[in-house]
Amino acid sequence: MDEPAAKPRRQFLTVRDVTKRFQIGGTTVEALGRVNLSIDKGEFVCLIGASGCGKSTLLRIIAGFEQPTSGQVDLYEQPVTGPGSDRGMVFQDYALFPWMNVRDNISFGPRQKGMAKKYVAEITDEYLHMVGLEKFADRFPQQLSGGMKQRVAIARVLANECELLLMDEPFGALDAITRESLQLELLEIWARTGVTVIFVTHSVEEAVLLSDRVVVMTAGPGRVEADIAIDLERPREVSAIDFNQVRRDITQRLTSHVVRRDLKAVA
Repeated sequence: MDEPAAKPRRQFLTVRDVTKRFQIGGTTVEALGRVNLSIDKGEFVCLIGASGCGKSTLLRIIAGFEQPTSGQVDLYEQPVTGPGSDRGMVFQDYALFPWMNVRDNISFGPRQKGMAKKYVAEITDEYLHMVGLEKFADRFPQQLSGGMKQRVAIARVLANECELLLMDEPFGALDAITRESLQLELLEIWARTGVTVIFVTHSVEEAVLLSDRVVVMTAGPGRVEADIAIDLERPREVSAIDFNQVRRDITQRLTSHVVRRDLKAVA
């Protein structure tokens, strides 16, 4: 007797021919031009490109905060039409509720869903522990360092049981030591939870350190210039020869189209 055929695996996230245009005064600005991208469940993908290339715009469209001018984003083959708890976004400026303490910020999502108090307490404690803030549970955002605030922001999104973690330059405003610490903590959280991560950064080193794939975007209108698999074993050492070879290759791709565009503009 023949065994039943396995069901085809559903694609996790697909961005299909997405464009985005804005009206600024009487001028139309094209931020994104026909972006195509597929991401598997559990992947860590970094988006990198020059300022103004549409990285953050693409992230907001995936989050459902903005609608594309044309094209479509699908999650599990269902179109994204607005925000949802299956997607969580972490911003550079933390976006915490200043009138809530750490515990209440983290538990906000589960409470809004009407979950049982016992479960809310359990999941809040779990993520407080995961980001190492148990001793600061009763502190308010203004009483925390920048690194602590970002840990709370990450825990708040994960406590809402999101499947896709969208991060818009989350470590950009932090000092180098705190940034390095949070990079390692984020990798640990990613490994423990299996959450899919799309991470916007301007740092090639950060992208190579963190990701499975680096997606290089062209200068505006943003398109996918290259989609590069990072075949380096973890943990990665930024001073290693193979690490720096990958970093040089990506830097060359990132800067070559900017130089071409600048020269063309001058001509």
